[in-house]
Amino acid sequence: MFSEEQLAQFRKDGFFSVPNFFTPAEVAVMQDELERFKQEGLVRNVATEGDGTTHSDTKKNLQLCPTWPHSPRFKALPFTEKVVSAISELIGDPARLRLDQVFLKPARDGAGTNWHQDNAYFQVNDPMRGVAMWVAVHDATIANGTMHMIPGQQYEKLEHTRDPHSDHHIRCYPDESQEVPCELEAGGVVFFAYGTPHCTKGNNTDKDRAGLAYHFVHADHPTHDNNPAPMPYLSGDLAKGGVEEYGEDQRGKWEQMVAEFNKKPVSV
Repeated sequence: MFSEEQLAQFRKDGFFSVPNFFTPAEVAVMQDELERFKQEGLVRNVATEGDGTTHSDTKKNLQLCPTWPHSPRFKALPFTEKVVSAISELIGDPARLRLDQVFLKPARDGAGTNWHQDNAYFQVNDPMRGVAMWVAVHDATIANGTMHMIPGQQYEKLEHTRDPHSDHHIRCYPDESQEVPCELEAGGVVFFAYGTPHCTKGNNTDKDRAGLAYHFVHADHPTHDNNPAPMPYLSGDLAKGGVEEYGEDQRGKWEQMVAEFNKKPVSV
């Protein structure tokens, strides 16, 4: 699915970007789902005043984690053929879904998520056997705080401490002079290894920006974070489309929902 150049960058830098991984029709469904999350109050502000407890009145980092119990759409998305193929190519089979979440940075007062390595949470023995897929739900730019990466440090285990600007996150302090911003139009994706240091910055523009993240792991390299969430197999002999974990086969549902949504008349 990927070029040798992309795979070489993944091995060397621990990440690479894929523009237009999702179509405009798929992006429309994602953006509609984000609006529903906002209207129904499903996202909560995890940004604090710097003490780790008192939630900020001036900065907002809105998170929903996990998304699947609240969204049939986002529950079905990782079972699409192109996602399964991408993850299989990057970490091998059998691959499992570990976690899904969304972060929304509101216009003008959106707060970023500080530097961290996913493996500080998941604790996989090989940080290249876990991979995240970060989806730009809206155009993601330097101005609105897109994803930033530190290349080539995916095998270095950085010290993490409690993040005082979040009510539950941890953070590390990499050499920020090496950071690489990943600007993407909506529908673009950044794939990155669990060991790759990354962050997002604040959004001071006049439009909201959201990122949808899925975290995957090779079944032979289990996580050790004691999270009881279901971990459906996406590939390999045990892959059943999430039937055992979710009670219903998710394969083909995303494509069906995208087609149905885009048939809806547009109100003016």
